[in-house]
Amino acid sequence: MSEPRRTPLFAHHESLDARFVPFAGWQLPVQFSSIVDEHRAVRGSAGVFDVSHMGRFELNDVDSHERLQGVLSNDLDRIGPGQAQYTLLTNEAGGVVDDLIAYRRDDNSYLLVVNAANRERDLARLPAANDISDQTAMLAVQGPEALGRLELELESFSWREETVLGVECTVAGTGYTGEAGCELICPVQSAGELWERILERNVTPCGLGARDTLRLEVCYPLHGQEITPERDPYAAGLGWAVAVDKEFVGSDVLAAIREREPDEALVAFVMRDKGLARAGMEVLEGGIVTSGAYSPMLDVGIGLAYVPSARAAVGSELTVDIRGRQRRAAIVEKPIYRPTGE
Repeated sequence: MSEPRRTPLFAHHESLDARFVPFAGWQLPVQFSSIVDEHRAVRGSAGVFDVSHMGRFELNDVDSHERLQGVLSNDLDRIGPGQAQYTLLTNEAGGVVDDLIAYRRDDNSYLLVVNAANRERDLARLPAANDISDQTAMLAVQGPEALGRLELELESFSWREETVLGVECTVAGTGYTGEAGCELICPVQSAGELWERILERNVTPCGLGARDTLRLEVCYPLHGQEITPERDPYAAGLGWAVAVDKEFVGSDVLAAIREREPDEALVAFVMRDKGLARAGMEVLEGGIVTSGAYSPMLDVGIGLAYVPSARAAVGSELTVDIRGRQRRAAIVEKPIYRPTGE
């Protein structure tokens, strides 16, 4: 068995007594203080996450735009240089191989950020992509005060090259928490300096645990749980990221799926009885929980689940089998928690 990989900031995390867990072949910090405290810091002020394990690819050929248009579900013609787009990498059956962010530099130059577990798989589907993951580090600074702490002004889903706290970075108005903030990509040799300077701005270091509870409150899907190669974007509620007027891998299958109601739907729920639903637990009315956790902002158990479309209406009651005990939950509107300022 191979040793887990470590990000360039591993020693910095160790110095803060972080608790580590294995994730997608990496040894990553799950928490520094507590998941609840880190979660509330992001919702109330600002937190920083080391997301250097995520894959980063560059495409700079004369036909990069055309090539990406043929494999990604969204329409890159909708964005221009300095803008970013959420999109999907699909297979021939219309399933989701990965979800990713595409950053457009110019007509034929792109940066892609992909999920860590799919790095090699995605590269195989993106000929001529240059993997720069090991030459760079990536930090996410999130929260209502995040941009202010970094002395930045940045629109959502825009990006630019800028010096941040003395370090040259690609600065992007993207993130995975539902809050304002940015993601910073810098040369690997500058990662430690950038991390320490961010902490000096009274930004809370945060781990994977808070990242998961934050994204779950705002119902952002996680690849491998809500979205998989076996499920199509429409069942996952991601039809908005599928361009209907262009051809890409699986687009013919997705066009047929779009014309009928999916058999199942991804719903958000809040527990009405005590207990925390977890991924893989059965919904007795039909379906399965894909993600579940305690919500620090609502002080209750929350989750996402696939259920039959006929039972997916907001207000419907679900029964989750939590270790042999039947616990009531109710389907609610997405997002489960709406950050201040939305």
